[in-house]
Amino acid sequence: MTSILIIDDHPLVGEGISTMIRDVAWCQVSGICKSGLEALKQLKTIYPDIILLDISLPDIDGLELCEKIRLFNKETRIIGLTSTNEAGIITRFLAKGGNGYLLKNMERSELIEAIEEVLKGKIFLSKAANQKILEQFHSVQDALENTPVLTRREKEILLLLAEGLNGPQIAERLFLSPYTVETHRKNLMQKLNVNTTQLLLKVAKQQKLC
Repeated sequence: MTSILIIDDHPLVGEGISTMIRDVAWCQVSGICKSGLEALKQLKTIYPDIILLDISLPDIDGLELCEKIRLFNKETRIIGLTSTNEAGIITRFLAKGGNGYLLKNMERSELIEAIEEVLKGKIFLSKAANQKILEQFHSVQDALENTPVLTRREKEILLLLAEGLNGPQIAERLFLSPYTVETHRKNLMQKLNVNTTQLLLKVAKQQKLC
């Protein structure tokens, strides 16, 4: 029998989830906690197989509570429940020891599937949450692909330009000829697709290159 602890401060949500899994022969709700502190107290005496954890609790942040539970319990599978579908929160929850992430408008079948999957040791994300992670991945991937690769010398010259130094001053600082510095500056402008030093510095700052 799979024991399940529900942690949610909204009684209707807790009871609703309990009703969803009431007729699942291999599942049993061992308790419903309405706060993080109540949950921590109960978890001193009970060891559920699954915790369904509301991310937005009134007393303890759900991410923090997940981390606290993991300090003394490595085995219980923790599935986050939330109405917030944000990639940053999803990844932080998983990083703190979460095993799954569900939105509260989930279908019963998705809840059962999530429980089954995390019991197998897998990570489960709702379809909507999974889409957010994919969007974030592609966004990061696009940013990486569109960020130019600078040489060590180009980075040095870019940083000195950002400090307000001009070509001759940079040449003196780096023991280079003014011609070499100017060549690097033109290469930088070409890589960042700009035609003035002012725009070069603006775009470089936007892309966190200086």
